This record gives sequence, C-alpha cells and structure tokens, in this order.
Amino acid sequence: MQHCERDGTMTRLTRDFATMHKENMPAVSADVTFLSSRFPNYKLGCNDQVLEVKDNQKSFSMKEIVARETAMLLDHQKRLSVRDLTYKFEKGLAAAAKLSVEDKLKEAASLEKHVLLKKLRDALEALRGRVTGKNKDDVESAVSMVKALAVQLAKREGELLHEKEEVKKLANFLKQASEEAKRLVEEERSIARAEIENARAAVQRVEEALQEHEQLSKASGKQDYDELLKEVQEARRIKMLHQPSKVMDMEFELRALRVQLMEKSMRSVHLHKELAMLKMNEDELAHIYEIDGQELLGSCLLIQKCFDEAADLSECSIQWYRVASDSGKRDPISGATKSVYAPEPFDVGRFLMAEIVHDGTKFTASTTSPIDPAPGLGSYVEALVRRHDTEFNVVVTQMNGVDQQSQTIYVLHVGKMRIKLCKGTAVVAKEYYSSTMQLCGVRGGGNAAAQALFWQVKPGTSFTIAFESGRDRNAAILLARRFAFDCNIMLAGPGDRTPLGT
Repeated sequence: MQHCERDGTMTRLTRDFATMHKENMPAVSADVTFLSSRFPNYKLGCNDQVLEVKDNQKSFSMKEIVARETAMLLDHQKRLSVRDLTYKFEKGLAAAAKLSVEDKLKEAASLEKHVLLKKLRDALEALRGRVTGKNKDDVESAVSMVKALAVQLAKREGELLHEKEEVKKLANFLKQASEEAKRLVEEERSIARAEIENARAAVQRVEEALQEHEQLSKASGKQDYDELLKEVQEARRIKMLHQPSKVMDMEFELRALRVQLMEKSMRSVHLHKELAMLKMNEDELAHIYEIDGQELLGSCLLIQKCFDEAADLSECSIQWYRVASDSGKRDPISGATKSVYAPEPFDVGRFLMAEIVHDGTKFTASTTSPIDPAPGLGSYVEALVRRHDTEFNVVVTQMNGVDQQSQTIYVLHVGKMRIKLCKGTAVVAKEYYSSTMQLCGVRGGGNAAAQALFWQVKPGTSFTIAFESGRDRNAAILLARRFAFDCNIMLAGPGDRTPLGT
C-alpha cells in the first residue's frame, strides 16, 4: 500500500491501483504563527528523549545574561562616578525592560508551542488509528517524540518562570538603584551649585580686592611719582650747583660782586666819615677815635686815632659792644678787648661800638651802619645743610689757651648731631651738641681773626681753629648753630645772650 501527499491531502490506493475514497485532513498550521521562519530541528535521543539540534553559535540563557550584567555592574559600581553609575543603572533598567518584553514574547511563543504540540498530537492520534504496518510504527514513534517534547517544554516553561521572577527582582533592584542614583545626582548637583555660588562669591571678593589694590596702587604710585619728581628736581638743582662750569661761573660772579660791594662800601664809609666830620665841626665836637674797615661779615674792623695828639691805643682799655639797630640797646662782647675785631654771623644787622678809656676819660667809636651779611654765604650754607656731614680743613692755633706752633692740617667735621675734630685717622675731640658747648668767632684780635673761631667742646677743653678762608669760618659757625638749633640747643659764644629763634 502506498501513500501520496500533495497539497495537504491523502489518497488510499488498493493493489489494483483503484481509488477507494479521499478524505480531507485538517491543516496542522492553519491557525498557528511562528516567531521564526523555520520550525526547530528535533531528534530522538536515548530513552526516547527528544533533543533540539542547536546551531554552532554559542548562546546564553536569560539567567546567565542577567547574572553576568549584574556582576559587571556591581564590579564597576565602586569605580564609576555618580553620573556614570546613573547612566549604567538606566542602561540596566532599559535592558531589564527589554528582557521583560522578550519574556512576554517568549511566553506567547510558549503558548503557541503548546497549541501546536496539542494539535500535532491530536492529528497523530487520529492518524494512528487509520494506518497499519510500518507507517503505524512511524506514527507511534512520532507520538512518543511529541509527548517527550511536551514534557521538555513544560520543564523549560518552569525554568522560564523562575528566570522571569529573577528578572523582575533585578528590574526592581535596578529601578531602586536608578532612583538612588538620581537622588545622589541631585544631591551632587545641589552641592555643586552651592560650591559654584561660593566660588563665584570668592571670585567677586577677589576682584573687588584687586580693584581696591589697583586704586591704592595708582594713588600711591602717583604720590611716589610726585615725590620722585621733587627729588629729581632737587638732584638736578644740586647737580647744577656742583657742576664745575656752573661753580666757576658763580665764583667769578661772586668775586665781581664782592669787588663792587667793597668799592661801594669803602665809598659809603668815606662819605659817612666826611658827613660825621662835618657834623662834628658844626657841633664843635672833636671825635678822637674812629673804626676803619669794611662793615661787612668776613672783614676786620680796626680802631684808629683821628688826631696825632690822641692817646696811643696801647695805653687805653678797650671794650667792644653790639648795639641793636632798633632800640639802641648795647651788649658787651665778652673777650673783645683788642683794637682789632672780626665780625661774626651773630653781629649781622647790628651796629658795633668800641669804648676807649684813657685816664678815666671815655671815648667811643662806632660803625656808621649795621654789619652786612657776606654775599652768597646764605645759599652756600643752605647747600651744606642737606649733607649729613661737612668737612673743613683747619689748623689748630691754640689748645686750652696754649699756643700751638705746629702747622699740621686737621679736619673739622660739622654733623647734624655732633662736631668732631680729627688728625688723620685719630679723633682729637668729639662732642654732641649740648648747653655747655660754645662756638663763636675769635675775639682776641690778630691779623687772622676773620678766619678763626673759638670752640669750647666742654668745660676745660677748648680750641682756637683757623680756616682756609673767612667764608669757610662763617659757614662752619652758621652750619653748627643751625644743626644745634634743630637739637633745641642755642650755640653761641661766651657771655652771649641769644634770643630763641635768632
């Protein structure tokens, strides 16, 4: 007996090839849909176990995939930042959702497989009663295979249900972890925003401090620039004063002015003397003595006889006085008892008068005008005041009232705090300005009186010092008195009464 299958119909034939009858069999896959385009390959193994023939490609179960992803997430959790961890959790959550969708699809496929197996088994059962012989054995074998396949499918569904539960748990865990990660991200964002605000506030404070510093720097820089400009101008002025060419020109001008002044002074003295003589003749008054010399700081004044009949000065006693030009008050000059007297800076602006006594008779002689200052001495002293220490080459003529025959050159240092006399590297005398110190021009007469001064270092120690010129002598006196005044000390000569501020 032969069977022929064509278009889903079966025809039974007899030995004489006569057609008995034809029956239509229901289509097995009429209402069944498959996920794939082909039916799975099965084979019958030992103990009638149906085995599925798998492809060569290695495939993992859903449980293994989920376990591996979970292990990877847990392994990298400690090394990931909050942002990366959130991204991973969201990715895992999406994977879990995808797995859930696939599980639903697999559940639908499993249901379709059950329906398919049931219809196949019903068809085989219907076919088994209609066939005989070898075909019946094949049908029995197919029925056994379908039953074994149904058992394996039920077992696989149990495993899928378990895996489904695991996937749900993992999805819940990933969801919670994602929410926790989102919360951590929000906290980190809030902390970052706070830190950014603090940083902005700090930057703003730094900018304000920098602006204030720049303003202060500009103000101080302008002040420093003004001070520096003043110093540069002062340095230029001093440089102009100390340039050789300028100094020489100034010296020549000063010499010419001195010559002119001396000529005018001498002419003025002669005119005053003639006028005095005329007045004396008119008043029938006889002036026996007169003062000769330039009435100028740096010169020497000499008492002379006007008549040969007058007594010789060596037989008379002499006393010089300072006479105020406004009040006429006169003050004796201590030690000035010689016929020669050299005016010192303290005499400038005052008249000088000499009182001559012979046999009880007093005669007087005075200058015709107040003592004038030396030309250029004031500016010279002002230039020296700016120095810390000024040196003068001098010769010591007397020490403690004893004449010194040696002409050794000494150096007199006039400083802002003290006066020092040196001989080479050795210090002969040094003393700070004090109330016991005295300094004035020499009052004992002599040809060099205009170039010498008297210096009492302290009680019991004194020097008479000669300078190279009268200008240096007067400059040293003025400079020392200026520095002493800055130290609240009034530096004057013996017996001088110096008003404060003179």
